[in-house]
Amino acid sequence: MACESALPAIMDEQALMGLNPNADACYRQRALAYFEQLKESLDGWEVCAEALAKGFYSDDHVKFFCFQVLEHQIKFRHGSLTAAQQQLIRETLMKWLQAQLMNVHPEKPFIRNKVAQVLALTFVMEFLTLWPKFFFDILNLVGLNSNGVDIYLRTLMAIDAEVVDRDILHSPEETRRNILIKDAMREQCIPALVESWFQILQTYQHTHSELTCQCLEVVGAYVSWIDLNLIANDRFVNLLLSHMSIEELREEACDCLFEIVNKGMEPVDKTKLVETLCQVLQSAGFFSIEQEEDVDFLAKFSRLVNGMGQSLVLSWTKLSKMADVKVSAETLRAVEGKVPLMLQLLIHEDDDISANIVGFCYDYLLVLKQLPALSEQQKTNVEAIMLAVMNKLKYDDEYNFENEGEDEAMFVEYRKQLKMLLDRLAQVSPELLLEAVHRVFNATMQHKLVSCGVSEYQHSSVTLEFFETVVRYDKFFLVEPQHIPSVLMAFLDHRGLRHSSPKVRSRVAYLFSRFIKTLHKYMNAFIEDILRRIQDLLELAPPENGFPALLSSDDQLFVFEAAGVLIVNGESPAERKQALMRNLLAPLMEAFHMLLAKLPQEADEERQAVLADCLSHAVGFASRTSKAFSNKQTVKQCGCSEVYLDCLQTFLPALSCPVQRGPLRSAVRSFLHRMIICLEEEVLPFIPAASQHMLKDCEPRDLQEFIPLISQITAKFKNQVSPFLQEIFMPLVMAIFEVLSRPAEENDQTAALEKQMLRRSYFSFVQTIASSGMNEVMASQGAENIERVLFTIIQGAVDFPDPVAQKTCFIILSRLVELWGGKDGLVGFPDFIYKHIVPACFMAPLKPTFDLSDAQTVLTLSECTLTLHMIHLKRGLECIRFLQEYLPSLQVSPEITQELCQVLQQPDVKVLKNYMKVFFQQAKL
Repeated sequence: MACESALPAIMDEQALMGLNPNADACYRQRALAYFEQLKESLDGWEVCAEALAKGFYSDDHVKFFCFQVLEHQIKFRHGSLTAAQQQLIRETLMKWLQAQLMNVHPEKPFIRNKVAQVLALTFVMEFLTLWPKFFFDILNLVGLNSNGVDIYLRTLMAIDAEVVDRDILHSPEETRRNILIKDAMREQCIPALVESWFQILQTYQHTHSELTCQCLEVVGAYVSWIDLNLIANDRFVNLLLSHMSIEELREEACDCLFEIVNKGMEPVDKTKLVETLCQVLQSAGFFSIEQEEDVDFLAKFSRLVNGMGQSLVLSWTKLSKMADVKVSAETLRAVEGKVPLMLQLLIHEDDDISANIVGFCYDYLLVLKQLPALSEQQKTNVEAIMLAVMNKLKYDDEYNFENEGEDEAMFVEYRKQLKMLLDRLAQVSPELLLEAVHRVFNATMQHKLVSCGVSEYQHSSVTLEFFETVVRYDKFFLVEPQHIPSVLMAFLDHRGLRHSSPKVRSRVAYLFSRFIKTLHKYMNAFIEDILRRIQDLLELAPPENGFPALLSSDDQLFVFEAAGVLIVNGESPAERKQALMRNLLAPLMEAFHMLLAKLPQEADEERQAVLADCLSHAVGFASRTSKAFSNKQTVKQCGCSEVYLDCLQTFLPALSCPVQRGPLRSAVRSFLHRMIICLEEEVLPFIPAASQHMLKDCEPRDLQEFIPLISQITAKFKNQVSPFLQEIFMPLVMAIFEVLSRPAEENDQTAALEKQMLRRSYFSFVQTIASSGMNEVMASQGAENIERVLFTIIQGAVDFPDPVAQKTCFIILSRLVELWGGKDGLVGFPDFIYKHIVPACFMAPLKPTFDLSDAQTVLTLSECTLTLHMIHLKRGLECIRFLQEYLPSLQVSPEITQELCQVLQQPDVKVLKNYMKVFFQQAKL
């Protein structure tokens, strides 16, 4: 609500003191309150208007403050102002502007920009109705006065932002208004504005470069939607071209010409305009790139050439579609005529200049792609572009490989653009590109790469590029495997895994793993030698030795995996493979046993964490070697089952360690997941004891990670593990209930999320049991426990606003109805269906949190509907009679009740799903 009382005619001087950036906090607070007071007052802003019109204040911050108050009135209150108040605003702005004409020193830029915004807002509000002479009034007032022209040009740019700028989002109503404003401007005042721009440019081109550049910016902004003939004429273009020769103006003149070239035109007219510009620019010497030293100007000029080139390509495309053979051929010649200049800019040593021409280059290649055949000159152009791109892909000497910053990031983006050009080259003339690549690469580079000693080069970027290349083109070694030993040595010695740079060692560890996995068939003769050479790199680095390891634990994972691949895929007999695998894993088991014994005796928590981390790495390394196996059969064939069973027996005692349970349990759980795949039923004897330990003193995350392990066992072994599951089911459920019931801080989002994920895992576990045909696991838990579990599923389906968990709960309910809902089902379950499951199918979708516009929730509704469908399948007319009695209690009309029951009896479930969605949408209205 606006205040009704008028404010005094003078401003609050003490409040104004708070506008100074150096003022005390209490004064700043008072100034802020005063600003809000003036904004909310019906006529308080008039005090500011008077202060501006009469120039009461010289303080810049006070003037800015007054314009802010005025801006708020125009922006948010204009429609409610009286005609007299609207007139006062116009008069205030014009009086202030008039005062500027006589000032020796112009206002600060931030004041001028704010005035321009206020004038632009006033224009938008009043031009179509109250102030159609807006521009004429301003032009008549300011003439060619430099202070006035400055405000006029800033206002034009502010109007462009309000009315034209496509980057600013507008409402449909604002968009319609802006269209009307532009139409009215074209009819009434654009010719006068263009004439004023010409006069400003001509008057100030040699005396006031700042004003001239502002005017050029205005021309560039407005040219996109005004009549181009007003600008693209001899008088105006010659003036703009003359500015290209004035050092202070030529960058802005380039931008202005770029906007003119980009203006939408008929293709023939556009070609004529571009050709005229090019002829003048060429005759003036602008095409002599090598003589220009100003890289900032060249970057702008490159952008202009890019715009001209792309405009010609667009004209050619349109003319080709019109089947105008003669004119399109002329336009193509015009495009070809710009290629030498394009190549000069593309190959320029400054990447900004080069990057600005890439668009034209790309479009030119697109033109060539559409031609039936390439001329010799066009083939030459393609090869020149290819060589330019390859040359520009090189890293500069200044590139900082060790500490990449903004310049490096920009170069990486630029290289991506160049890569797109290479891709386009491949489409235009694959045979040319392949011929060049084959000539440059296969014939020389890859052979030279592996034989010329480049891997010995000291620079780390060269070393990395060597290894990246040999791995990227690893198929080369399938044809010429004689080069594999020398490359392997590079990986294994000071050039690779033992390089002085940690960054190189880290990347080489990953690349070594890839190289081994691709080419292991050709390494049988070197396997044991490789394993010996990497043995010290695979040692578990105990935290107390004080020496930094060559490889981080993450890097060691790749090397362990490579070792496993070599052993498993070698041609040695099973006994030898088992011996090699034991040699690989025995040091891990010994170190694990020793460190695990130390851990409970360590009192310092930080030291405990370091030891636990080391133990976790040991388990992870052993697990990673098993990735070489695809299933139990391959483990048995290699004779390695016994080795991994020994690992299991070594690692499982960690589950009973009284400290650092979290990381240790997580590591052993991950290992069990892998062993279930590799050892299958051989792992089962270890599961009960492991589970018992993992259920002690659980945290939410422990349980959340344990449940997928039990689900994996359940899905894989089914009835084999039924006795175990019957035994562990309720202890697991009780552990989950206990964790979920623990109190947590109301705003603890992490704890809430952990509980939500645990709840999901619990429901997923129950679903796995129900879906695996192991209903005896739940049925054997006793009536009281079964009922407790069933109630948690009903609660999950209805009470928790988590559509993922709700969907799982309805899948469980549907499955249980299928298993126990018939005549021979679980005793008492039919009563549970009608008391709880059927109501859940209606109460859940009726909840306010059940958002039917959410895709996940719609899936939940689908499962809910399938549950109802299953109940009807199992209980028949009994279900229909219950619904006829139950639905009226939900205020469902007899007609809708009857209709729903009829649809439920239809055989097509899709019809029921669609009906239920509409039913609940209507119910929520």
